[in-house]
Amino acid sequence: MRIESPPSPGRRITIDPVTRLEGHGKIEIFLDEHGEVADCFFQVPELRGFEKFCEGRPVEEMPRITPRICGVCPEAHMMASAKACDAVFGVELPPTARLLRELQYNIFFVTDHATHFYALAGPDFVLGPDADPAQRNVIGVIGKVGPDIARKVLQCRAWGHEAAAIFGGKPVNPVNAIPGGMSKGLTEAERARLEEICSFLVEFGKLTLKILHDAVLADPRYLELILHGPCYAETYSMGLVDEYGQLNFYDGDVRVVDPQGREFCRFRPAEYAEHVAERVEPWTYLKIPYLKKVGWKGFVDGAGSGMYRATPQARLNVSEGIPTPAAREAYEEYCETLTGDRTGSKPAHHTLAIHWARCIELMFAAEKALEIVRRPEITDPREYRVECGRPVGEGVGTVEAPRGTLTHHYVTDERGIVRKANLIVGTTNNYAAICFSVKQAAQGFIRRGAEITEGLLNRIEMAFRAYDPCFGCATHSLPGRMPLEVTVRDCEGRVVARGGR
Repeated sequence: MRIESPPSPGRRITIDPVTRLEGHGKIEIFLDEHGEVADCFFQVPELRGFEKFCEGRPVEEMPRITPRICGVCPEAHMMASAKACDAVFGVELPPTARLLRELQYNIFFVTDHATHFYALAGPDFVLGPDADPAQRNVIGVIGKVGPDIARKVLQCRAWGHEAAAIFGGKPVNPVNAIPGGMSKGLTEAERARLEEICSFLVEFGKLTLKILHDAVLADPRYLELILHGPCYAETYSMGLVDEYGQLNFYDGDVRVVDPQGREFCRFRPAEYAEHVAERVEPWTYLKIPYLKKVGWKGFVDGAGSGMYRATPQARLNVSEGIPTPAAREAYEEYCETLTGDRTGSKPAHHTLAIHWARCIELMFAAEKALEIVRRPEITDPREYRVECGRPVGEGVGTVEAPRGTLTHHYVTDERGIVRKANLIVGTTNNYAAICFSVKQAAQGFIRRGAEITEGLLNRIEMAFRAYDPCFGCATHSLPGRMPLEVTVRDCEGRVVARGGR
C-alpha cells in the first residue's frame, strides 16, 4: 500500500493494491480542507466478463466452464450452475444425488472458510494490525500459533482437496455435478474415507473456535474494536434457509430480514429478479445490487436503504436456528455477546464480527458433512443421477457461497444453447456494504492531525477483509472501454510523467 499524496487537507490517500483478498482492488480516500475524510471509494479495476463467455455454449457445459471462474470457490459455481441446469431441463434430483452434492459442498465450505480465517483475516488479529507487513501474513501466523496448529490447518486443506478428488476426480476445479445429479456415485471405501475426513473436520472446527476465543475474543483490545469500533452497519440481511427456517448452504428459500430482524421477504431462487436489482457506477467494474422494493438510496444504512448484506453474519441473521450441536452452542454465545439475546432474535450488525460468524459456519458445515456421510443411502449405486430430456428454456440455481448468496441464471433456446447468462455472486451482493464499511473505517480512523501510518491504513483494509471478497468472479460491468493509467517514476520515486485514457 502507499500514500499517493501527503495526507494534508484537500488531498487524496490511495491504498493500492489492497492486500489479502482474491482479485484486485484499491481504496481512494479524499480529505476535506480540515483533513477529515470527505469521501471514500472502493474501486475494482479488473474485468473478467464471464457472463459473456457463457453465451453461445450448450447449457450442459456450464457446470464444467463456470468452476474455472475461481480456483478458491469452484464448487460454489459448479453447484449453482448444475442447479440452474437442473431447472433448464426440468428434472428433480434423486435423493442420493442431492445428498452427494450437499456432502461435497459442506466439506468445501470448511476448507474455504479455513483459508480466509487463517491466511487472510487471521494475521490482523493474531499478529495485530500494526505488525510489520513482512510478518503480518500466514507465515507469521504459523510462527505465532505454533507448528502443531499449522499442521492441522494444512491437513484441513489437504484432506479437503482429497475429498474433492474423491467426488470429482481431481482436487481443484471439480466438474462432477452435472445436469440431473452427479457424474459418479460413492463406493463404500470412498464413503469410509470421507467419514474419516469429516470426523477430522469436526475436531478442526472446534479447534478453530478455540483459537478464535484465545487469540481474538479474549483480547479486550480486539473485543472493543469489534463491539464499539467504527465498523457497524444496520442493513438488511440475505441468505438461504431450509423449510424450517434454519441455516442451509445448498438449498432452500432466500430470506431477507430488515435491520430489526423482521422478515422483509422470502422467495424461491427463480424469483430473484422480482426482489433484487443491479446498478452500475462509472468508477468500478462491479455491479451494485440492491433490494428493488426499497430502492437505491446510495451508500447509507438503515431500513430506508436498499443496501443489504449476504455474509456469514447475514446468514445467521436470517436463520431461525442452527441444527447441529457444537455450532448451535457457539451461535448462542455469539448472539449473547453481540446482541444480549442468546436466541438470535436480534440481528447482529458488527462488521468485524463476520469473522466470528464465519467460524460458526465452519463448525456447522463440518458437523453437517459428518451427519450426511453416515447416511446409508449415500452409496446407492442407482440414485446418483437421472437422465435429462429436452430443455424447457430457462433456469435459476442458487447456493450460499462462502462469501454470500450466489445465483446463476441461464436463458437458452430450444436446443439448449445459452442466449443470456446472469451471475450475481457473493461479493457482488456485498459490494455496496463493502464500500460503506470502508468509508466508515476511513472516517473513524483518519482524524484531523492524525499520523497516517501503515497500521492505520491496514485497519481500513480490515473493513473489507471481513467480507472475504473475491473480485475474480464478481466483475461483470463494463463502463465504456478499458481505462488505462500509466505513471513513470524515477529511481527516487518522483513522478516524471503521467498518461492515460
